[in-house]
Amino acid sequence: MSIIKRNYTFPSVFDDFFTRELFNWGNDNFSASNTTVPSVNIKESEDSFDVEVAAPGMEKKDFNITLNGTTLTISSEKQQKEEKKEENYTRREFSYQSFKRSFQLPKDVVDADKINAKYENGLLQLTIPKKEEAKKQGPRMIEIG
Repeated sequence: MSIIKRNYTFPSVFDDFFTRELFNWGNDNFSASNTTVPSVNIKESEDSFDVEVAAPGMEKKDFNITLNGTTLTISSEKQQKEEKKEENYTRREFSYQSFKRSFQLPKDVVDADKINAKYENGLLQLTIPKKEEAKKQGPRMIEIG
């Protein structure tokens, strides 16, 4: 008879408790540099792809949207400087926000020249129209000869 040592490990709520931030449970919305990346909704309709990016506190001038081939990149960089005359402060915090999100668009489907973007009430909205030949066609009758 041989003796086999078994190592039982049970995932524990306590392990999870000590490895997560206290007020940020389940939030995986961070980049590799641990900065917040805005949430994105992408919806496909018959005529277009609609992209919504939640980015409150930004302005239109803070965004850069580029299309390189079939890669759509949305990025933003905002540095907030607080101008105060007083120099006798005990605490002053700088604010710097940036993010970059890239999406691969379907090849030969989108009409790149007609992409439209608007920013309103903390929501960046992009409409990416489909080419006419890529739009879904309704069923057609095929005659039997």
